[in-house]
Amino acid sequence: MKRGLKVAVVGATGAVGRELLAILEQRSFPVGELVAFASERSVGKTIRFRGEALACQILREDCFAGVDLAFFDASDAVSKTWVPKAAESGAWVVDNSATFRLEEDILLSVPEVNGDLLKRKLHAGGSPDARQRMIAGPNCSTVQLVMALKPLHEAWGLKRVVVSSYQSTSGAGTAAMEELSSQTLGALNRKSIPAKAFSHGIAFNCIPQIGGVRDDGYTSEEAKIIAESRKILELPGLRISATAVRVPTFSSHGESVNIEFERAVTPEEARAALAAFPGIVVQDEPKRFIYPMGNPGDGSRVEGASGRDAVYVGRIRKDPSVENGLNLWVVSDNLRKGAALNAVQIGEVLVESLR
Repeated sequence: MKRGLKVAVVGATGAVGRELLAILEQRSFPVGELVAFASERSVGKTIRFRGEALACQILREDCFAGVDLAFFDASDAVSKTWVPKAAESGAWVVDNSATFRLEEDILLSVPEVNGDLLKRKLHAGGSPDARQRMIAGPNCSTVQLVMALKPLHEAWGLKRVVVSSYQSTSGAGTAAMEELSSQTLGALNRKSIPAKAFSHGIAFNCIPQIGGVRDDGYTSEEAKIIAESRKILELPGLRISATAVRVPTFSSHGESVNIEFERAVTPEEARAALAAFPGIVVQDEPKRFIYPMGNPGDGSRVEGASGRDAVYVGRIRKDPSVENGLNLWVVSDNLRKGAALNAVQIGEVLVESLR
C-alpha cells in the first residue's frame, strides 16, 4: 500500500460515517485522498475532513477506481451490491453491514480479539482475490461482548454465556435519536409524538425487540450476537443466549453478562485479566458508586463510555447459583468501538501489514 492512501467512505453522512471520519482524522490515518459516498437524498451535502469541505457522491460504476481502502457503513442491500464491486476494483474493503459477516470465507474481525487471523490473512502470500480483500466488522453489541469474553476464555474457558443487551437509540441511526429527543420533549410538555423510527414510543420506555422476530422467538439482533460471538471467538459450540432491548438513551450500549466457566475463577482474578487486555478499562468500585456508564453526568467520578474508545467492565461478582460463575456489566460507545473505531483499527492493521 502507498503511504498516502485513496480512501472511500460509503455512508459518510450517517451517524457512524461521521464518527468514522472524525476517527480517521484523530488517529492520523494515512489518507492521501478521501472520497465520500452517500445516498441520493444526500447528494449536494458536504462533509468536512481535515478542515476541508468535500461534496458527497453517489455510488456508480467504476466509482472505486484507484481506491486503496473502502469503509462501508451502509444498508445490507447497498453492501451486497457494492462491497464486491469495490473489492473487484482492487480496494481492500471493511464492511460494517451484516451482509457477509457469517460467510465462511469472510473474516469477521475485532483486532484485539482475533487480529492474529487478520495478520495471517494478510501475510498468506500471493495476490489476494476480491473475496480475500473483503473484511467484515461485527454488530456493535457483539464487539463489546467478545472484548470482555476473550481474556476470560483464554484463562478459564467459557462454558455458557447469557447476555442481556441494553442498546441506545444511536444504534438505530440519526432519525431514532431525533425521535427520542422529540418524544421526550413532547412527554414533558404533554404532547404526543407518534413513533416512526420504532414500533413503539421510545421516550421513558424500553422496547424488548431489536430487529425482526424469527420463528424460534429470537430477534435478528439477538441471533447476530450469538452467531457472531461464536465465529469471532472460534467457539462454534459455545452455549450462549441473548436478549436485546432498546432503551431511551442517546449513546453507548450496556450489557449484563452472566458467564459459567470450565475452571474456577475469582472476581479478583477476572479483574486482573480484564485490566491487562488491550482496549478494556475496569471500573469496579460499586461501594464508591464507580461502575461503567455511558453518560454519568457533570461532576461524576466515573469516566463515561460515550465519546471514548475503551470497553468498560465492572460489577464483577460471583454468581452463587452455578459453579465457576461470574456476572459482569459491560458498557461501550456503540458508534466508536462498536462500529467506526473498530473499522479504522482493521484499516490500521491493513496499512501496517501491507505498506
